Amino acid sequence: MAGFAETIDQALHYVRDRALGEVQNGIILGSGLGRIADEVQERIVIPYAEIPGFPVSTIPGQKGEAIFGKLGGTQVLIYSGRFHFYQGFSLQDITLPVRLAARLGVKNMIITNACGGINEAFNPGDIMIIRDHINLMGNNPLIGIDTTIFPTPFIDMSDPYDEELRRAVHQLASKNPQIGKLQEGVYIAVTGPSYETKAEISFFRHIGADAVGMSTVPEVIVCRQENIKVIGISAVSNMATGIQKQPLSHQEVLDATAEMSSRLILLIKELLQHVLT
Repeated sequence: MAGFAETIDQALHYVRDRALGEVQNGIILGSGLGRIADEVQERIVIPYAEIPGFPVSTIPGQKGEAIFGKLGGTQVLIYSGRFHFYQGFSLQDITLPVRLAARLGVKNMIITNACGGINEAFNPGDIMIIRDHINLMGNNPLIGIDTTIFPTPFIDMSDPYDEELRRAVHQLASKNPQIGKLQEGVYIAVTGPSYETKAEISFFRHIGADAVGMSTVPEVIVCRQENIKVIGISAVSNMATGIQKQPLSHQEVLDATAEMSSRLILLIKELLQHVLT
């Protein structure tokens, strides 16, 4: 794990040589949500392939860039594209961007994803604010962590998605009809990459999940260890297996998130301008 600490330091030095100053707010963009990054002004773009130790995202709909600049009137760090457990990366690799963000001064992280809706009150195109999560990935990014280098792994997870920030998000949406109604629920994370079976979705519903995806939870756990407040936003791109009748596809995810991206961009801008200042 000492080698992992050295990797973080190397990434930090490389990025600091190319980006100006510290940044308070970070954003991690999921599949099909990269259009938000196009709104950033005074951009400094660093491809992941250039950052020491960073894996490279190869998922369609994810660029693989760290972008520094201004959005919603504040200085931000945007990760356009993430890494996934199903690609063969370790959870330490997957959460390296969070470790880097913490050392650049990030105190608030907006984490987005595309998800499948399990709650039958949801519809494709809904935006769900994550209230809590269930980790069914069979692993945890804090396993084996060196407590002489990193904070304690015994972290409190009673409020991983900051309750005060969630209330502020709903208040913003209620005042802006262009954002529209927001759902709220529990996100369950699985490894993927295959989509879930009907029996699995039935089980997930039974244990309290409203939406399912293949990301987010590792980053949230490390955010909490690094004392970064989290807002989780899921774009419901489709209904899960057994709820919708047609077969699932990644292209469907990209098409659906593209359609709702304008609402997401507006919501994130409003958050940065009025809540995370």
